[in-house]
Amino acid sequence: MNSLTQKFNTKHDTAPFNSIKTEDFLPAFNEGIAAAKKEIDKIISNPEEVTFENTIEALSYSGDMLDRTSGIFFNLHSAETNDDIQKIAMEVSPMLSEFSNDIRLNKDLFERVKAVYDKRDSLTLTPEQSTLLEKKYKSFARNGANLPEDKKSRLREIDKELSQLSLKFGENVLAETNAFQLHITNENDLSGLPEGAIEAAHEVAKSLEKDGWVFTLDFPSYMPFMTYADNRELRKKMALAFGAKGFQNNEFDNQETVLQIVKLRHERANLLGYKSHADFVLEERMAESPEKVRTFLNDLLVKAKPAAQKEFAELTAFAKELDGLDHLEKWDGAYYAEKLKQKLFNLDDEKLKPYFELDKVLNGAFTIAGKLYGISFTEVHDIDKYHKDVRTYEVKDTNGDLVAVFYADFFPRKGKRNGAWMTSFKSQYIKNGVNERPHVSIVCNFTKPTGTKPSLLTFNEVTTLFHEFGHALHGMLANTTYPNLSGTSVYWDFVELPSQIMENWCYEPEALELFAHHYKTGEVIPMEYIEKIKDSAAFQEGMATLRQLSFGLLDMGWHAQDPAAIGDVKSFEIEQFSPTQLYPDVQENAMSTAFSHIFQGGYSSGYYSYKWAEVLDADAFEYFKEKGIFDKETADKFKNNILSKGGTEHPMLLYKRFRGQEPKPEALLKRAGLLS
Repeated sequence: MNSLTQKFNTKHDTAPFNSIKTEDFLPAFNEGIAAAKKEIDKIISNPEEVTFENTIEALSYSGDMLDRTSGIFFNLHSAETNDDIQKIAMEVSPMLSEFSNDIRLNKDLFERVKAVYDKRDSLTLTPEQSTLLEKKYKSFARNGANLPEDKKSRLREIDKELSQLSLKFGENVLAETNAFQLHITNENDLSGLPEGAIEAAHEVAKSLEKDGWVFTLDFPSYMPFMTYADNRELRKKMALAFGAKGFQNNEFDNQETVLQIVKLRHERANLLGYKSHADFVLEERMAESPEKVRTFLNDLLVKAKPAAQKEFAELTAFAKELDGLDHLEKWDGAYYAEKLKQKLFNLDDEKLKPYFELDKVLNGAFTIAGKLYGISFTEVHDIDKYHKDVRTYEVKDTNGDLVAVFYADFFPRKGKRNGAWMTSFKSQYIKNGVNERPHVSIVCNFTKPTGTKPSLLTFNEVTTLFHEFGHALHGMLANTTYPNLSGTSVYWDFVELPSQIMENWCYEPEALELFAHHYKTGEVIPMEYIEKIKDSAAFQEGMATLRQLSFGLLDMGWHAQDPAAIGDVKSFEIEQFSPTQLYPDVQENAMSTAFSHIFQGGYSSGYYSYKWAEVLDADAFEYFKEKGIFDKETADKFKNNILSKGGTEHPMLLYKRFRGQEPKPEALLKRAGLLS
C-alpha cells in the first residue's frame, strides 16, 4: 500500500515518514496528477453558470494530494537526498512542469476564469477573494493562456527544460560540496582554531575512518576554519575549493547550465511579451520593475561604498601592521576581520558561544514568540520524522488549540544541502468550516554536539535561527481561507520582512536575558557582552552591504537584459562585480556556478529582496522599540496585519495598516551606521 496516496492516518494529519518508501513517490506523483486533472475536468464540465465559487475557489482547493506529495518529496530532496531521490526528481520535475502548463494553457479553463474576472466589478467579494481572482487570472494571462498554439508548445518545452536544468544545477553544487575534504594530520596546522571546531573536525575524521581532522565545505566546518585558522595557505585552499563549486570543467560543471538557464528564461519572457525575465518577475513584486530595483540598489551603493572602502582600507592596514601583509585576498577577509573586531570591541565569537547553546536559543525563540503572539511549543515524540536528528513540536494558543506542527532540523549531513531555509509540509487554509492548521519546518546547518559539548552557536548562527524561525511564524500564524494565499505565499520582496524582523530581538538585552545563559554555569550573558554585541552590530556594515548589493546587481545583470551575447560566465561576472569590488579577483573561482538562490531557489530577479525587506524590517522594529519590544498591542498589530494575512492583500496596504505609514529607509541606514 502506498501511504502517500491514502488519507494520512497520523496525528494531526502529519506526513507518515516512517511508512513512506522512496519507490512510493513516482506512483504517488502520477496518482496526484491524475486526481488533480479530474478535479480540473470537473470544473470545466460544470454545466451551471460560471461563478467565483465553482471556478476560482474550486481551482484554489484542487490538487491537494499532489501538493502534499510535492511538499514531502522536495523537502527530502533538499534535506535528506540520495541517488534514488535525485533520479526521481529528474523524472518528476518535467512532469510537474508539464502539468502546470496543462492547467495554465487550458483554453476552456481560462475562458471560465476570464468570465469571472470580466464581471468582477459586479461581484460581492471579500478583499481576499478579490486578490485570489486577480492572481488566478494573472497566472493564466502571464503564463501563456493568450498565446497561439505554436508558442504555447514552445513555452512547454522551455518550462520542461528549465525544471531539469535547475535540479541539475543544485545537484552539481551538492556533489561539489561533498567531494572536497581538507584532511589535516599535522597538529600545527590547527593553530588558531577554537577547541570546538577542532573537536568537530576530529569527529568528522572518525566518521570517515581517518586519523586527524577533516574540514569540509559545510558552513559549520568552513566558516570557523576561514575565521580562525592561522595557516594562510590552508585558508587559501579551503577558499579556492569553496569558490570553485560548479566551476571546475568536470562532470559537475555549472557554467553551461547557467548560460542555458538565463537564455531560456529570457526567451520565455519574450514569448510572453516581456522585455526580459526581470520585467516578467518584477511585475508581481513590490518593486514593480528592473529600473526601480536598479535605482534602489544603486542608491544604497552610493551610501555604502565610501563606508565599505574606508573599512577595507582599515582592514588592509590592520593586516599589514599585524602580519606585514601587503595585499588582502578573499581568504584573509574573515580572519583579519575577526581579529580586528576582537581588538576594537574585545568581542570574540568563541567567548560568546558558551552562552548560545542551541537548545537554549531555540527555547528563547519559543519564549519570545509566546510573549509576542501568545503561543507555546511542546516537543512531542509521536510524530513521524524523516531523520533521527529532526525534532517535532506541537504549537498551541492560550486556549490549548493547535496552531501548527513545527519541525526543526539543525545539523549538516551528507544528503543535505548547505544553508538554512524554511519550508512547509502542509499549508493552512479554511474549507467547509474547518481551519486546517499548517505543518512548518526549518532546516539549518549548525555544529553538531560533540562528546564533550552541546551544540554551541556563533552569534551569526543565532541570528540565522531567529531568521528562519521568523519565516516559520509567518507560516504557523497564517489564518487565510485559501491555501495559495496562506503564510509565506506573498510577494517575494515582502517575504523576508517576518524573518528579518525577528533577528532584531537577538540584539536586545530584554530578549537575550531569556536565553543567553552559559551552558555550564547557567550564568546570564554579561551586560558588557550585550553592549559589545550592540556596538559591533554595525562593524564592517559597509562591506557587508556592498557584498549583498553585489549579489543583487549580479542577479539583475543575468536577468534584466538579453543574455544572448554572454559567452563566458567568468568574464561576465567580473564586469558585473566591478562597481562593488574590494578584494582582488580570484581567477579559479566563480559566484554564479554555485549561486543556488537564483539558479535553483526562487530568487531569480529577486535577490534584491533581502535589502528591500531590510528597509521594512528596520522601520517596523523601530515601531516596536518606540512602544517596547514585547508590547502586546504592537505585536497584535503585526500578527493581525502581517503574519496572519499571508498574500490576501497588497503588501504595502498590509504594512501601512500595521505601521500607519509607508516604510522609510532612514531606520536601516541608521542601524547600519551609514547615515553621516
